[in-house]
Amino acid sequence: MSGKLPKDQLFSFSLRDLLIFCAIYCSAVALCILLRMADSAEGFAFPVFVLAVLLISRFTNGYLFGTLAALLSVVGINYIFTYPYLAFDFTLSGYPLTFLTMLGVSLVTCTMTTKIKQQDRLRAETEKEKMRAGLLRSVSHDIRTPLTSIVGATSTVLETPDLPRAEQRALLEDARDEAQWLIRVVENLLSITRMGDDNARLVKQPEAAEEVLGAAAHKFHKRFPAVQVTVSVPDELLLVPMDAILIEQVLSNLLENAAIHGETTTQIRLSAAPDGDYAQFIVQDNGRGIPARELPHLFDGTRSHTAPPSGDGKRDLGLGLSVCMAIVQAHGGTIQAKNLADGARFTFRLPLSEKELQ
Repeated sequence: MSGKLPKDQLFSFSLRDLLIFCAIYCSAVALCILLRMADSAEGFAFPVFVLAVLLISRFTNGYLFGTLAALLSVVGINYIFTYPYLAFDFTLSGYPLTFLTMLGVSLVTCTMTTKIKQQDRLRAETEKEKMRAGLLRSVSHDIRTPLTSIVGATSTVLETPDLPRAEQRALLEDARDEAQWLIRVVENLLSITRMGDDNARLVKQPEAAEEVLGAAAHKFHKRFPAVQVTVSVPDELLLVPMDAILIEQVLSNLLENAAIHGETTTQIRLSAAPDGDYAQFIVQDNGRGIPARELPHLFDGTRSHTAPPSGDGKRDLGLGLSVCMAIVQAHGGTIQAKNLADGARFTFRLPLSEKELQ
């Protein structure tokens, strides 16, 4: 990586940086005034303003405000806190050294801070690429089976005209189920693509948790009418900043995971409640639970490769759970899973404030 900084970052300006600069610099001036009122001795202003320059350089972007802080600090020390007071005297002994020292502090700090931020962005991009690669591996691994089943079922129906009607229906139902699974894979991939688009930011709006849970439960009931779903929400309206479509996708994935891989699942409980500064969502089932070997890799997209193939032909939902984690983390939340004495419980938490993770 080149050591040069992008031109648009060298002297970038923003209202946020201006406010930080004003707050820190004015605090330094006020502190020095108080110190001079308490003690007539000189020399305290230099370390205070060096610290101010350091903080401004650290918490603002680029070189603009760090350099400006160094210049104004040297001028301020000369004019306000050095005898003769309230007058400029550029012939003071050591003045050039003071100026160069503070300017050097600001430039070095700005450079180090900007490079640290660049490294953080590079690390985030690397993690994003790892996630995408894992998802692609998961999709390429899982998508072959349903496509093969669809082609095989439809070919059998078309090539065997005297096949009994009951067998035709069974084959077509299998093809329909496989096609529905592929549709859900595409929905998950679209969600990932939507979040990975650098030009599209996650748009969060206050949404009623009750409505999002109800929509997910209604959609789930159409596919799994035999599984009973109960929804529990607080008496008071719970508004949560979220992208409702993506969070509904999370709930749909978790509900489907409970129904298909719980095997013996007959009941699922959906609930949402405030938990401090977060809203807590729970999907709890009464199925067989999560195999212990799968828990460490449940959300990282590698589950379909670490778990042995299922004898009943059921595919793993590693992709769906990876999407759940990606969506929840994009909202600034957390997600976890655990086994209970009877079934499993998935819990994810979303912040109740609209503040985004940086």
